[in-house]
Amino acid sequence: MKNFDVYPLFNIEPVKAQGSYLWDKEGNKYLDLYGGHAVISIGHTHPHYVKALTEQLNKIGFYSNSIQIPLQAELAEKLGKLSGYEDYFLFLCNSGAEANENALKLASFHSGKKKIISFSKGFHGRTSLAVAVTEGASMQAPVNKTENAIMLPFNDEVALEKAFSNEIAAVIIEGMQGVGGVQIPTTSFLKKIQSLCEKFGAVLILDEVQSGYGRSGKFFAHQHSGIKPDLITVAKGMGNGFPIAGVLINPKFKAVHGMLGTTFGGNHLACAAGIAVLDVIKEENLIKNSETIGNYLMENLRKAPGVKEVRGLGLMIGVELEIPCAEVRNALLKDHKIFTGSSSDKNTIRILPALNVTKEVADIFLKAFTQVLSKSLVK
Repeated sequence: MKNFDVYPLFNIEPVKAQGSYLWDKEGNKYLDLYGGHAVISIGHTHPHYVKALTEQLNKIGFYSNSIQIPLQAELAEKLGKLSGYEDYFLFLCNSGAEANENALKLASFHSGKKKIISFSKGFHGRTSLAVAVTEGASMQAPVNKTENAIMLPFNDEVALEKAFSNEIAAVIIEGMQGVGGVQIPTTSFLKKIQSLCEKFGAVLILDEVQSGYGRSGKFFAHQHSGIKPDLITVAKGMGNGFPIAGVLINPKFKAVHGMLGTTFGGNHLACAAGIAVLDVIKEENLIKNSETIGNYLMENLRKAPGVKEVRGLGLMIGVELEIPCAEVRNALLKDHKIFTGSSSDKNTIRILPALNVTKEVADIFLKAFTQVLSKSLVK
């Protein structure tokens, strides 16, 4: 048997990681400014994280949600305090797509309706309803297509107001679009969504799977706009590489046994990972570091040759070039051993380092990036 070939792969096999660096099997050292799609939030193999997982594994790694798991309560309490959502409930699952599926299901249960509004260039996952509200025909099988999904232009308040009605169950939007090229919803747009949801009895879902967990310089990206959604989905940075995700749920939602469920969600090891991440973010003041280093990076990236626009908040940064970015990314990886990310916008590079990245590391990247761009523009 062979693996199903659905991923284009770099010919690199990392065997060791520490902080912002990776080493491959040949001993080459790489600077990681992508973190496996914004997953590595506190740096690779952080000692507190490794200790917490090791100790937990030596006690008990897994049992189902049919028994008491006090770690779930500890995780919920710490997440509530650090995020500012202490009065919300937490449902734990395994991935961002699963979190969004459960949020959409909760919204429909709560509202009794079934139509969902989402936005162009958005990405919410590759499963059933999550992919139905994601732009991209190549990801949608015939079974995923539904008249219940309404796709609207991003940041277009006129189109939003025109499309809204009493049939809308929910609106789902990313705190910042990741795959779409780090596009930021305006404060006005988010507040318009919130007001229309309140007016028509719809549920506001903030997909913070990539933009949450301190990456934006606040715990959640939507907190820059001063809104308070009904449901918030989290995943990537939540476990620093261990599969864990969740839905933060407004207390107005009524829980009923059997309405949601998961085999692996909230298991002992996942909770240990999630708690360790929150402990490190708090103790090392990583949300502030994200803001500081992110601003430093963006300020200097705007000075680089061939840069058309820099978009972002904190350490979620999109750099739109005047040329396609594939060649630049490949040169950064091949010649400078630096990982960066791409987006559906072929000219935009994504920068998503660990939240504890240093100014020294930022400078290494900025120097290499400028050199690569200067060479590319000469051709």
